[in-house]
Amino acid sequence: MGSSTMNRWTLTPGAGGGHELTLQTAPVPEPGPGQIRVKVHAAAMNYRDALVRDGHYGSTAASELVPLSDGAGVVDAVGAGVETWTAGDRVISVYFQGWADGAPGPGKGLGLGSGTENGMLAEYAILSADRVTAAPATLSLTEAATLPCAGLTAWTALLGNRPYNARQLDADDTVLVLGTGGVSLFAVQLARAFGAQVWATTSDAGKRERLSGLGVAGVVDYTDVPSWGEHVFAATGGAQIVVNSAGGRSMDQSIAAVAFGGEIAYMGLFDFADVSPDLLTLMSKTASIRGVAVGSVAAQNDLVAAVDQWGVRPVIDEVVPFVDAPSAYERHLSKDSFGKVVIQVDAAGS
Repeated sequence: MGSSTMNRWTLTPGAGGGHELTLQTAPVPEPGPGQIRVKVHAAAMNYRDALVRDGHYGSTAASELVPLSDGAGVVDAVGAGVETWTAGDRVISVYFQGWADGAPGPGKGLGLGSGTENGMLAEYAILSADRVTAAPATLSLTEAATLPCAGLTAWTALLGNRPYNARQLDADDTVLVLGTGGVSLFAVQLARAFGAQVWATTSDAGKRERLSGLGVAGVVDYTDVPSWGEHVFAATGGAQIVVNSAGGRSMDQSIAAVAFGGEIAYMGLFDFADVSPDLLTLMSKTASIRGVAVGSVAAQNDLVAAVDQWGVRPVIDEVVPFVDAPSAYERHLSKDSFGKVVIQVDAAGS
């Protein structure tokens, strides 16, 4: 390590309950017992990061919070008692603390880059040694930075929490993915890697073509076909899994689309509408709705192994320089974006 100081972006309290991004110089932190220091090479945007900035996700109690849950880098130093990692190891962050495997408990927290947990938008980050996994060997650190939130959420949406259902997806299954956000695109890629037939929804003609390029069998424009769920059910016999990151207003059509005995994986942060879903149809189909909240450390290790095995490469919309981090928020929220927005913290490690 050369300098004793580093650059970092922090969220500081602003007007109206939101926060402002401020570029600061700070001392390079030292790892304590059980911790590692990561030299961050890239950090990736997720929709929840905008919610944190705007005061809608968690109680950002810290007066200066380093945002962003997702990042990739190289272990730079280790604290006392750390034997799992050594300097030079390529790692990616883990979203939740205290969720090693299985189902989560109440102590999992709100995720890196929210509340009082500093995130990854800094040149160096201190993390618990059990709060990272190896980065996929087949991906650059820029690509690997996109996995911890969106990639793992998509993985959990398709498979559930560990231990996974013994019956995994295959060519006989249909997966319906709503929209083209980060979780949705990862769900498309992973479901295709499993061999499933994938359908998707979008209202953008350009994105329709790009979805087809990812191997999507059918794309429904939900503005032209308001009963898109019924359309998918008629065309496919129903989706074994509906990946709904769109929100509550899309729930009735998700229920219409799901197969008998199928499942709706729900993680919709875009729409908090208070709706009453069509529970009668859900019951009639003996289908279920399952909440999804990213995933465990063990599940992230499984995802990394699958990415390496299948050669899945994240769809990246734009790579933004570290000094222009505020523009990454706006690009991520743009309706024109398609894929992940990544902030290049250290271009030398891309």
